[in-house]
Amino acid sequence: MTTATQFVTITPLAAEEVKKLIAAEDKPGIGLRLGVKGGGCSGLSYDLGFTPQEAGDTVIENEGFKVFMDAKSLIYLKGMQLDYQGGLQGKGFVFVNPNAKSVCGCGESFSLT
Repeated sequence: MTTATQFVTITPLAAEEVKKLIAAEDKPGIGLRLGVKGGGCSGLSYDLGFTPQEAGDTVIENEGFKVFMDAKSLIYLKGMQLDYQGGLQGKGFVFVNPNAKSVCGCGESFSLT
């Protein structure tokens, strides 16, 4: 297994929320899937979900849960931080990506050019 800090950093608040959501799913073998897909107003958008491991995934351990990333997404996510902002004005999960050259207003899509 690879450590999370080699690819992504997950803040303690985000890790706490991920653990709650995985427990609520109540499905054995699932973990946090982080990915990137084409689309969004800036060209690429983040994809976050709770799935089992797939063939070819990079798997990282993070404080009691696994994070899965496909090889194509990994190049866009390397160095990224996943945070969580709760509360009345909270945004939910927030992606802080040093590779992004521009980010849309909602923060859910980005561009590398």
